[in-house]
Amino acid sequence: MGTRGIPGAHGGFETFAEHLSLFLVARGWRVAVYCQIDGGAVSRRQWIDDWKGVERINIAVTTKGPLGTLDFDWRCIRDAMSRDSVCLVLGYNSAVFLPFLRWKKRRILTNMDGLEWRRQKWSRPVRGWFWVNEWIAAWVSHKLVADHPAIADHLASRRSRNGIVMIPYGGVPIEAADPALLAVRDLVADRYLTSIARIEPENNILEIVQAFSRRVRGAKLAVLGTMHEGNAYHRAVKAAAGPEVSFLGPIYDQDALRCLRFHARAYVHGHSAGGTNPSLVEALWAGNAVIAHDNGFNRWTAGAAQFYFKDVAGCDAAISSILDNDKLVVPARLAARARARQAFAWPDVLAAYERELLALGHGHEA
Repeated sequence: MGTRGIPGAHGGFETFAEHLSLFLVARGWRVAVYCQIDGGAVSRRQWIDDWKGVERINIAVTTKGPLGTLDFDWRCIRDAMSRDSVCLVLGYNSAVFLPFLRWKKRRILTNMDGLEWRRQKWSRPVRGWFWVNEWIAAWVSHKLVADHPAIADHLASRRSRNGIVMIPYGGVPIEAADPALLAVRDLVADRYLTSIARIEPENNILEIVQAFSRRVRGAKLAVLGTMHEGNAYHRAVKAAAGPEVSFLGPIYDQDALRCLRFHARAYVHGHSAGGTNPSLVEALWAGNAVIAHDNGFNRWTAGAAQFYFKDVAGCDAAISSILDNDKLVVPARLAARARARQAFAWPDVLAAYERELLALGHGHEA
């Protein structure tokens, strides 16, 4: 629970839930995944169907936004209380409900995601809500999953180390992709960079666009992500863009995403907070050279062979180096794939989750 459901079409947690549920079903588990159904007036609140052997518990919500998410999460908890099962919770945003699972003696494994309460995009009351819920999840869960060593270090300030396991995100190798999908977006293979992220300040999208637009590149920057005219930050990003920046909007089609990743000259990753970022992992599996914001989260994930920046000038210099020098790009691409194989292979990630779920199912806890 904790995601919008499967198949994955919204983000990293949904993609992970799809991979893990299919992996466990293939190994003989009975798996149920809670799926949020958004709508107005609904004739029924909950129903079950089958998706590739996975039991999908569909729960309809009539309220949009955070209240709808809370409604969905509470209904998930109420249903899980009636099931004799191990509960895998992805994220802690509604951890205030987890004590009800403990009351019913359900075993809880919680992936603690990133440090939501540190994100500047949230108001103080919302950040306070996340902070309290992080503490509740840390205290109530039988075991915590950190997807990055730095997240594990942080969680160790909440509870003992033997109650924490580090399991990163996974990815799938991209060995080929049809370049025909580039033409409709006016892109040429190896002559564009990609940025795939939520358009928000902590992801440094404005700085990336400013850096790229400082000079004529003879290449393009393809920015993927939702943009709203009513959002002041989005307007600032658009205003900073030169003619070689293309805003492609959100793209969820997996074939198109694989194509955009595989044929890119490099991937630009501005995230300054969080753990192991799924988009960065997927870029490594695509064999992308990486230009990333210089912080411990990104350096551990991408490795020492990639390019890092602290400000607009540093990003500008890294972009120029990547676009102008093949001798720098080739080893960075090889290192990206090597790092992906070393740390972010789905079979290893999913097997680690299965071990933790089995341990909880057999009654072992920290």
